[in-house]
Amino acid sequence: MRSRILISVGVISLATVITSARLTPNADADEAEVRAALQHYLLGHATGDGGHFRVVFHPDSKLYFNRDGKFSMRTSEDYIAGAAGKPAADEDKRKRRIVSVDVTGDAAMAKVELDYPNAVLTDYFTLLKVDGKWMIMNKIFNTNPKR
Repeated sequence: MRSRILISVGVISLATVITSARLTPNADADEAEVRAALQHYLLGHATGDGGHFRVVFHPDSKLYFNRDGKFSMRTSEDYIAGAAGKPAADEDKRKRRIVSVDVTGDAAMAKVELDYPNAVLTDYFTLLKVDGKWMIMNKIFNTNPKR
């Protein structure tokens, strides 16, 4: 009886994997495209060039966060306009990485870490494939100051 249950579970698991693969035939390509879009975001931070942000943020996207214990919102246009135009003075001490990407069809979410000398920022993104291009639709983030 136990071996039948294990075999049944194995068949169900295999069927789920096969079905999932059929539902998202371009999953690997889409994940690579999401990661490439997020690289523009990372390059915007590394270079201070708002043009990299403009490539990946949808014009209607928003950023949500808490500042000083209060909920805040900012448009992506305001965020892009705030780009310094040059790398930060301590750029050589900053590290950035894409922690995870999850794609389902034309929707995705991602987690990115920005490890800076004075704080670690964690960004969460929702992305949507719009006219064949992956765009950040919203960003929420948390800042953890280093002591």
